[in-house]
Amino acid sequence: MNNPMDDKKKRGSLAARLKKWQDKKNVLTERKSSFETVSGRPVQDLYTLIDIENLEYEKELGFPGEYPYTRGVQANMYRGRLWTMRQFSGYGDAFDSNRRYRYLLEQGQTGLSVAFDMPTIMGFDSDHERASGEVGRCGVAVDSLADMEVLFDGISLDKVTTSMTINGPAAVIWCMYLANAEKQGIGFEQLGGTIQNDILKEYIAQKSWIFPPEPSMRLITDIFAFAEDHVPRWNTVSISGYHIREAGSTAVQELAFTLADGFAYVEAGINAGLNVDRFAPRLSFFFNSHIDFFEEICKYRAARRIWARRMKEQYGARDPHSLKMRFHTQTAGCSLAAREPENNIMRTTIEALAAVLGGTQSLHTNSMDEVLALPTEKSAKIALRTQQVIAHESGVADTIDPLAGSYFIERMTDQMEAEAEEYFRRIEELGGVLSAIDCGFFQQEIADAAYRYQKAIDSGERIVVGVNRFTSGESLQIELLKIDPEVEEKQFRRLQKLKETRDNEAVSTRLTELKKTARGGDNLIPKILDAVRVYATEGEIVAALKEIFGVYREKPLF
Repeated sequence: MNNPMDDKKKRGSLAARLKKWQDKKNVLTERKSSFETVSGRPVQDLYTLIDIENLEYEKELGFPGEYPYTRGVQANMYRGRLWTMRQFSGYGDAFDSNRRYRYLLEQGQTGLSVAFDMPTIMGFDSDHERASGEVGRCGVAVDSLADMEVLFDGISLDKVTTSMTINGPAAVIWCMYLANAEKQGIGFEQLGGTIQNDILKEYIAQKSWIFPPEPSMRLITDIFAFAEDHVPRWNTVSISGYHIREAGSTAVQELAFTLADGFAYVEAGINAGLNVDRFAPRLSFFFNSHIDFFEEICKYRAARRIWARRMKEQYGARDPHSLKMRFHTQTAGCSLAAREPENNIMRTTIEALAAVLGGTQSLHTNSMDEVLALPTEKSAKIALRTQQVIAHESGVADTIDPLAGSYFIERMTDQMEAEAEEYFRRIEELGGVLSAIDCGFFQQEIADAAYRYQKAIDSGERIVVGVNRFTSGESLQIELLKIDPEVEEKQFRRLQKLKETRDNEAVSTRLTELKKTARGGDNLIPKILDAVRVYATEGEIVAALKEIFGVYREKPLF
């Protein structure tokens, strides 16, 4: 057994040697004298045992697959199974996107990730006046079950997991996916995937909401309950820090605000009468991987530890699956540059590597041209190949959590956890997440961080290669994907034909039943499913719910 006095003497000796080293080291002046992370956290010149002298291995690290899961949620991590490789894709109409999905699966992609166009995201059909000029532009247009059938034509939904980035109308799109599986002859229990379904981060950062918070949270807990009984392999919400970071937050803000949202969903489920160990194992997370390599790795490790502790100690979860934070990662869109876009390949590689070393379960690598347009097939393939090279050539997946024990990594992980806990305290003082949203707390914190970051780039204090340093002035040399203007007209005609040929009496009946249920307290998912099955459109279903729930209006901040 170690003598505490001996340990104290060793630390004292190390501190003295460290000071002596600092006093005599050669000081070069080519670079600045102090450094900080992308988020503004100071970085020391050297980290030693002194920085982690209070680290308790069993309590703060443990073993992979064991509480507190700092070192990963699976015991053998990538030695047993690699992360799911996804490319966020979708453009034009369902026919266009189906061709892209088939191409990516042929190239070795292991999961699908659906990008929807802005009208679909906002709950409008393609023939709505507000959809004009936006149909199929930033993702695929999906108006009804008919589009979902085309979107996954020839793709067996029991053989692939699908992630869908949709929030306000998430329940409607999910029901279309379920109904399409039925038409393929696939049972709900065979389906695996994720629906983003994170409305709180919409109020905080992305701003694509529809309904006010209370009915939005009802829809989410209804999805929890329905999936618990009928779609047990489905991740019912992807609690998303990605968009918070894209809006300009720091790494710690992304960490803290995302987990705060997660805790709010857990509390909503418990308040709805659900057993935490029945729905919590299907909660998943979605994080950004920014360009600051070590800060991102520490963010993921801190997130797992915080989530496990809070779920166990505050919410009384007993199932180990409730304590395990499983997350998808996407490389940072906001780190990409329009100038010299080929440089984005290197940025994405660094960010993808950070996600892997941080222990992600699923990964999307941005294409080099995404800052300019939706990705071409060529750039999407390069992005996928980036993951495959990391997985099969680099060796980083051959051992578990190889950076554990690094003085720098463990010190920064502890710091980020402490800073996140301080944010949780401030949020609780404001009355919780919804109250903090209402008073603009999250929005102001993110805006201030975004301003500081952009100011540092504009001043040249933070170097962005090819943008504010090492510029070449070369003209754009890459081919961009262009959406055919005919897509909108084709989608419009297809939607009109659907409305003319379906059983409109059945549609009207189902929408009336949906509104009746919305006025009461029963689960809405069966009624939305019934409406979807008779080819009621997303816009019609959302409009029916708006009649009962109303729409959200954000309070202006000055």
